[in-house]
Amino acid sequence: MTTRPPWAPQGRRSRVAYLGPPGTYTQEAAARYAPDAEFVPFPTAGHVCAAVESGEVDEAVVPIENSLYGSIVDILDFLITAKRAKIKSEILLPVKHCLMAAPGTRVEDVRAVLSHPQALGQCRGYLAKHLPHAEQVAALSNAAAAAEVKAGTRSGAAAIGPLRAAGIYGLNVLAEGIQDANNNITRFVVLAPEDHPRTGRDRTSLCYDVRDEPGALYKTLGPIARRGINLSKIESRPSGIRLGRYIFLADIDGHRSDPEIAAALEEIRQMTQMMKVLGSYPRAELPEAG
Repeated sequence: MTTRPPWAPQGRRSRVAYLGPPGTYTQEAAARYAPDAEFVPFPTAGHVCAAVESGEVDEAVVPIENSLYGSIVDILDFLITAKRAKIKSEILLPVKHCLMAAPGTRVEDVRAVLSHPQALGQCRGYLAKHLPHAEQVAALSNAAAAAEVKAGTRSGAAAIGPLRAAGIYGLNVLAEGIQDANNNITRFVVLAPEDHPRTGRDRTSLCYDVRDEPGALYKTLGPIARRGINLSKIESRPSGIRLGRYIFLADIDGHRSDPEIAAALEEIRQMTQMMKVLGSYPRAELPEAG
């Protein structure tokens, strides 16, 4: 894996955007993907996506799915409408959440828990049992929550986030591993102007709209099933056209350049109103449960 994409100017490191500030899981995923890159933090996932779409950065790392809480719909919606960005790679990162607060704070002192909505959802069991009366406050990122707790603007506040955030922001860890399941894994994708060449162990993501008629979705699955292609995921998002119309997003095993995949994609294209390949990229190995 190179840290300088072919479209990046010679003589400089690749610029990789991630959801900041420093200390987020996205930064950790980006560092695993391209350890020698120049990392550029942005305050929201929308800003991260816009940076790669506009060419401000060479690549961007964003979370797209969590094993406990499901898909990050903002990223799915961006991919549907993106003109430039493709999925180039994926990273599977085990997530272990910590409850952290200013030195001297005890769990029984906590009156508000700040974190990204995904992290709050992944820890709902712990929060219900140990902090049932604490207010849950959404933040733009886990690291932003830790930074706010450090600033001390809210009395009795704690944050949920990675252990590294506690070190960065000088917070004490009140509890570790508070996610609802040990196999909590977040899937991140790398966005770039081009997807990845064929490796022989690939995944292709696509989206499409179907005609408003009985059996339309079922028919689009036929080209995949008849060729023995594994459909690993399918879900829907509102099309924005009218209530009851949806865009379907699917992941299939194989590369868009594989003859069988290319034939299936073309057949689907012929029976849909819109079909877009979001990218082909190497499939990441599933980490062992922690």
